[in-house]
Amino acid sequence: MRDGDEWVVNGQKIWTSLAHHSAFGILIARTDPDVAKHQGITYFICPMDAEGIEIRPIIEMTGGHTFNEVFLTDVRIPDANRVGDVHGGWSLAKVTLGNERVSLSSGGALWGMGPAASDLLDEVRGGGGCDDPVRRDQLAQLHIEAELLRLIRLRTVTARIRGEQPGPEASIRKILADEHGQRIMELAKDLAGPHGMLEHQRAGGAPDLWGWHWGYLFSPALTVGGGTGDVQRNIVAERVLGLPHDIDVEAGRSWADARRG
Repeated sequence: MRDGDEWVVNGQKIWTSLAHHSAFGILIARTDPDVAKHQGITYFICPMDAEGIEIRPIIEMTGGHTFNEVFLTDVRIPDANRVGDVHGGWSLAKVTLGNERVSLSSGGALWGMGPAASDLLDEVRGGGGCDDPVRRDQLAQLHIEAELLRLIRLRTVTARIRGEQPGPEASIRKILADEHGQRIMELAKDLAGPHGMLEHQRAGGAPDLWGWHWGYLFSPALTVGGGTGDVQRNIVAERVLGLPHDIDVEAGRSWADARRG
């Protein structure tokens, strides 16, 4: 709700990554309830130390704290912190999400962090190689996947150099990268054998330098955070393959009417 040169925001957001470390957050707020759900949304930059913001940690099974639940109670945000037009935030949000998918599928296997397939292959080579034909095939498959992801990323970088915004290819790369990361961590645990039951062990049984154990426990989050794998597949199906949209029972209704229904 607007109040002069400020906006008063109430609401709640779950799975806010690193909110406890952030000075600012992106806030996509409903500013007009009487229009369709993808309209009436405004994009703000929200100071995370503003009065009325409460950040509650979500502790993962890794024992770490990456995600949070954020509550906003009568938080006042200056209109100067608005990005773009009032009620025109959805198009900006889509650009933000596209760039997020690019960043989450770069570098290391854990959303750009941690080890990659090449690190696991180096572990195996350093341990004298692998004689198991099934494991060798899995390692070769990881190498192939990593090369495909590298080439897709080069396409994305080339498009950005041309001034283009990330398109559906960002969703394709995220689908592949997330499942690739999970396979890396699962194979690392398998290759460690009995040592894989210990927290501070590498794939070959030496002291953990990369965090394979932490990565294995964190990796289930990859296909959920930043847009689930199912959401990404819907984007690819509709925008690349031209398949029909899912039936939308709320089509033609305002956001407020849909909530009352």
